[in-house]
Amino acid sequence: MNKDKIWLSSPHMGGSEQEYIQEAFDTNYIAPVGANIDAFELDLENYLGDGHVTALNSGTAAIHLGLILLGVKAGDEVLCQSMTFSASANPILYQGATPIFIDSELDTWNLCPRALEDAIVDRISKGATPKAIIAIELYGVPYKIEEIRIIADKYVIPILEDSAEALGSSYKGKRCGTFGEVSTLSFNGSKIITTSGGGAIITATKTLKERAVFLATQAKENAAHYQHSELGYNYRMSNVLAGIGRGQMEVVDERVGARRKMHEFYVDLFKEINGVSVYTVPNEDYYANYWLTAILIDSAQTAGITNETIRLKLLEENIESRPLWKPMHLQPIYRNYPYYGNNIAETLFNKGLCLPSGSNLSNEDRVRIKFVFLNLFRVQKNI
Repeated sequence: MNKDKIWLSSPHMGGSEQEYIQEAFDTNYIAPVGANIDAFELDLENYLGDGHVTALNSGTAAIHLGLILLGVKAGDEVLCQSMTFSASANPILYQGATPIFIDSELDTWNLCPRALEDAIVDRISKGATPKAIIAIELYGVPYKIEEIRIIADKYVIPILEDSAEALGSSYKGKRCGTFGEVSTLSFNGSKIITTSGGGAIITATKTLKERAVFLATQAKENAAHYQHSELGYNYRMSNVLAGIGRGQMEVVDERVGARRKMHEFYVDLFKEINGVSVYTVPNEDYYANYWLTAILIDSAQTAGITNETIRLKLLEENIESRPLWKPMHLQPIYRNYPYYGNNIAETLFNKGLCLPSGSNLSNEDRVRIKFVFLNLFRVQKNI
């Protein structure tokens, strides 16, 4: 059997990307300005159906600018979902602010409304009203949009929606990336669509978009000479990379559909395997792109087989898998910051595993993946 590497989530080109890249070369716009950037932003705005998009060079840059637009400054506190990649939390420190980590809940694995409100009440009692809430859509599953919004509005705290993993996901028909006062996307190599490296910030008004562009281009003022009255950043996306994005937007729905089919493949695979459950939306209000399909393993029902057992067995067959995001409050750099919750995120991390989910996986890849699991669990089933 072929033993070529099966990746967790690799880039998947659509075919038109090189045409747009060539256009950038032909017009000599090899810079963070040009027609590809404008068109890519418009494509995203049309796809999302709401908001004004600014293309940036990373999702991390988008979160950083988002915090700045929300007025987060040194000494402020920012509430952040603990189970996430470090890029969600690091910009809090960039601003000299303090991260306050919040546990997950079991329905969506995202921000727990009860722990969130407990944290807000406690921080206010200590004289520090949090300045923002960073809500993540883990692996493409929307958080509890309405419950979190009610809490945010009750205490007048804006939401920064981190939709890095959720392009193409929606809640009650409304696209993820449109639920925060500010929202962000990521287009790095493993995401639903990629620009190699890149991200975007989505704002409610054109005025805020103009502010984001200004800050992302070193805060250069409108003068013949280089004039700067405030701190700026080199965060704008390249016109070349935006060309890749234009080509990717032509196939975004196909990519989402392929990821969802991989999720269905795993749901079917684990129907006859006790002790393994597939991370799935709680009800029909939620539509997930299933950027990565994740599973939970109950070793008490699997004769001692754990997430690490599975990861190593897949690795033997040259198949990549990966543990869930290690919660931020367990990371060495963040372990001394406040955390509110009941250790659900920690339990998920200890039991979970992300499986190959790329939109470019073949039938042969699926056969190889299935063979590993059926052999490991000794399930008698035709493959």
